[in-house]
Amino acid sequence: MSNKTVSSSSSSAGIGFSGLLTVAFIVLKLCHVIDWAWVWVLSPLWISFVLGILIFAFYIGIAVWIRRI
Repeated sequence: MSNKTVSSSSSSAGIGFSGLLTVAFIVLKLCHVIDWAWVWVLSPLWISFVLGILIFAFYIGIAVWIRRI
């Protein structure tokens, strides 16, 4: 009799908070519940993107600073 190990590796990224908020804003905009400009309806996407870029730049700055020491 052999012992077989079943390795199941599943990764689920999901939609996330900003994605859900964007979908909610789009639905509200298309149902005429909110009268915002599209730039604000899609703002959770670009705000998340900008925050990600800032965090990345911060880590790169720290890495460059540490390499100089």
